[in-house]
Amino acid sequence: MKDLAEQQPEQEFYLYKLEAVLEENKLMTIIVMADSDAKAFTYAENNLLRHTIAPPRVKELSIVQKKPMTRGGVGYVVETLQF
Repeated sequence: MKDLAEQQPEQEFYLYKLEAVLEENKLMTIIVMADSDAKAFTYAENNLLRHTIAPPRVKELSIVQKKPMTRGGVGYVVETLQF
């Protein structure tokens, strides 16, 4: 009998950096881990809803970068405008 790891193909995950342009002329950066672009968009929208008090009015949501999670140390630097 094969163990579970041999029965199922290994699922590949990615670290996504997305940007949301809000109607209030705000730009928000969202970082999520997902196994597909579609799920990354869903996770980003859910994170935006949890982060804001009122549901944000998103004009545009786009994937800026996508990195495979094949090794440790994968990450992003998010530049901020204010200190």
